[in-house]
Amino acid sequence: MADRLPAPGWYEAQSDPPGTQRYWDGQAWTSDTRRSPDPAMPGGQTAGGPGGQTPGGPGAGRANQFGTQANVSMRSHEVDYEVVGDDLQFVEIELDPGETVIGEAGAMLAMSEGIMFEARMGDGSQPEQGMVGKLLGAGKRAITGESLFLTHFTNHGGGRAKVSFAAPYPGKIVPVNLAEVGNRLIAQKDAFLCAAMGTRIGIAFNRRLGAGLFGGEGFILQDLQGDGMCFLHAGGTVVVRELHEETLRLDTGCLVALEPHLDYTIERAGNLKSMVFGGEGLFLATVRGTGRVWIQSLPLSRLIGRIAASAATGRGDGESSPLGRLSGMLGDM
Repeated sequence: MADRLPAPGWYEAQSDPPGTQRYWDGQAWTSDTRRSPDPAMPGGQTAGGPGGQTPGGPGAGRANQFGTQANVSMRSHEVDYEVVGDDLQFVEIELDPGETVIGEAGAMLAMSEGIMFEARMGDGSQPEQGMVGKLLGAGKRAITGESLFLTHFTNHGGGRAKVSFAAPYPGKIVPVNLAEVGNRLIAQKDAFLCAAMGTRIGIAFNRRLGAGLFGGEGFILQDLQGDGMCFLHAGGTVVVRELHEETLRLDTGCLVALEPHLDYTIERAGNLKSMVFGGEGLFLATVRGTGRVWIQSLPLSRLIGRIAASAATGRGDGESSPLGRLSGMLGDM
């Protein structure tokens, strides 16, 4: 049986000089060489390129601006799913007997008979992890503003069963197969909704000072690692932009997720006049390199800001408008 081709990503090819990489698109090399972010490449994608990875998966042990990729030894459960709806979506996940899906506290919409749930301190991707490790993991989740606990939903019945998850505000559900993005995805800190058991849910500190201070999401992002399905939630419409040694500039709050080998930083939004009067904010997120970026059209912060502005000026009250006042006078006659 032929070896499975690895996911797209940056690899050190056997024919290239040590300390350099090429981009592998899943079928062939598609870029010139570049210097490796970590020339030693400990425990990660080894010389020889595709086919020579260690059991930790492509990129395990490699360091970049989001920190070092962990060696996730547990294989994720293989789950079937269906995304239901248009703008107010939810995801319905079908579990075989014994399979488990983990979700954010309060995200569950409905579940079939046979599924039992339990709140646990940890994602379960490291069964040998002790209480101290679980407490540290819970503390990291508290830093992001999430619950200390994740809810584990397991099918204890004799046949297939379903459990559904919904997001707390209007938007789209974004399914991502981590095996197809190099076993790691960096997402905004409130984007995670649920994932197959075996997915490691951690946090990543952006090591770029500018991106941390002015990037809309601060220093702290969610770090999702594994080889199974995970599901994100984003506001409005979601698009995926695939960059090929390109630069993409976008509003800092519109970035949902990106592949970790992309370069993410914050740059000034034009000249001083544009920054002050342009209405686009003082800074823009800038993503460079080759890889995928997930973008949302309506960040929750923008929605909240518009609602708050309308409430403060009274524009949200129908009676404050000319038509509203006219309707009120006619109703009093």
